[in-house]
This record gives sequence, structure tokens and C-alpha cells, in this order.
Amino acid sequence: RLESMGVTVLTGRPVKSVRHREVELEGETIQAENLIWAAGVEAIPLTRKLGVPTDAAGRLKVETDLSLPGHPEVFAVGDIAHCVDQAGVRVPGLCPAAMQMGRHAAKVILAELKDRNRQAPGRYEVRPQFRYFDKGSMATIGRSAAVASSAGMKFRGWIAWLMWLFIHLLFLVGFRNRLAVLLQWFYAYVRYRRGARIITGIDRDAETR
Repeated sequence: RLESMGVTVLTGRPVKSVRHREVELEGETIQAENLIWAAGVEAIPLTRKLGVPTDAAGRLKVETDLSLPGHPEVFAVGDIAHCVDQAGVRVPGLCPAAMQMGRHAAKVILAELKDRNRQAPGRYEVRPQFRYFDKGSMATIGRSAAVASSAGMKFRGWIAWLMWLFIHLLFLVGFRNRLAVLLQWFYAYVRYRRGARIITGIDRDAETR
């Protein structure tokens, strides 16, 4: 699908460096007028200043209960955390994973706040360990086209695109918001309109001449 749209897809080609107007791969350099990086490979700089273990990307290494080593009162969740759950699964930096981590940390905190029988301040009982549940992943790749993977099954095309729409509507809060977004999507679909355009085709240099 992407190739039919004129996109050249390169797989298994790690990026060595990104410089002004060029990307260096293994044994090849690609020239480009516009470079857009959407991988998000590093955490915020603050994590390296906290004095706690981090991985190569600056993510905080957490225990299986999502607390920081040596600081059971501090939790890290989402993209900022390098987590391997109790099943040995490396938790990906995705929104569903961050939501599961947030719920787990909140449950642990609430349970310990309600516990009036703690032996002493700063002493923590055995906590439940976090376990990541992979609900699958999906992405749109064009009009009426998407790819999706869930429970060992893979979908593509129109069906995957409808699944993507349904899931995103499902996670919106409130019926009014869901209806408003659905109507906006329908209008954009039938009118072939785009919500935002980063590349407009306007020559800014020509405007200032």
C-alpha cells in the first residue's frame, strides 16, 4: 500500500546518524530536503540528573512494581520508564502500556495509603508486580487503509481501518465527544479534507521578495 503511494520502505536498515539534509544508513547516505523523525528514542534530559540508573536512552530503570530501585516511594511509568515485567517482557513505549502502568501504580499507592497497619514509615509490604498485557497495535497508512495486529491475528485494508476508527472513538470520554469526532471524520472523509497540512506548497521565499 505504501509503495503504491510512492513511498520507498526500507526495513532492517538501522540509522547511524541524522545530519543536515541527509540520513546515514549502513553503507548508504540518503539526501533529503525535509527530514521528519518520529521514532522518539530518548527520554527527557531530566532523567539523567536524578542520580538513579537509566538505560542508554535515558529511561529510568524500574523494579517490577514500577518503583525506582532504592526509592519504593517513587514510581515511573510510560515513556520515561525502562520496564521488564514479571514475565520478562520488555514493556514497549506505547500509549496502552503507559495506561496499564499508570493504573498499576495508582492501585499500589491507594492500597498503601489505606493500609493503617504498616509496621513503620518507609516500610513496604510485598507489592503486586506489574504484568503487561499486549492488546495489539494498529496504524493508518492512508485513506480507508490500515494495518492491525491483535491476539495473534493480523488485519489490513478496509477492515483494519474501521477497527482503528472504532477503537479511537471508544477511548474518547463522553457520548457528545464521540459523536462530534465521528461527524468531523465523516465530513472530512466525504469531502476529502485533511485536518492539518504541514507541507502547504507555499514558497515563503517568493512571498518575501
